Amino acid sequence: MFIVPQLLKAGFIFGGSGGSGVMLSRDKSSGKWSNPAFYTMGSVTFGLQIGGQAAEVVLLILTQKGMDAMLSTKFQLGGDVSVAAGPVGAGAQAATTDIIQFSRTKGVFGGLTLEGAVIAIRDKWNHAYYGKETSPLDILVKRTVRNKNAAALVQTVTKTAKSTK
Repeated sequence: MFIVPQLLKAGFIFGGSGGSGVMLSRDKSSGKWSNPAFYTMGSVTFGLQIGGQAAEVVLLILTQKGMDAMLSTKFQLGGDVSVAAGPVGAGAQAATTDIIQFSRTKGVFGGLTLEGAVIAIRDKWNHAYYGKETSPLDILVKRTVRNKNAAALVQTVTKTAKSTK
């Protein structure tokens, strides 16, 4: 699960969006959530556009391909992995989607699409938070680093995930 609490988008002919967030992963066998890894998301656009928008975004990574992309240094939504706006209906689209996007927006742009957005690791933030060089693989999969300050976030994600089942 990748959570971006604030993704800002603005444009007048040329535009762009950007925001930072955290990713947590759930262990398949124990069901426990990892500590967070820090990422950034952004895009550049060109075309007939004007306005501004702020969004809260949650991406659910559904496939191993999607997880492998999140563990890479940088990747593009829609190019390297498929992304669909949630909730996704039953059928072929759900079966072929690597990541589902949920968002809540405020502003004058109509809707939010993340196709073409680039997601990259925030190495400096991960280093600062964990006090040493670390990678998302160490944080999300191997779970070799921890920060006690993540307890409230992990607890909230755990409680939310249980209440949506």
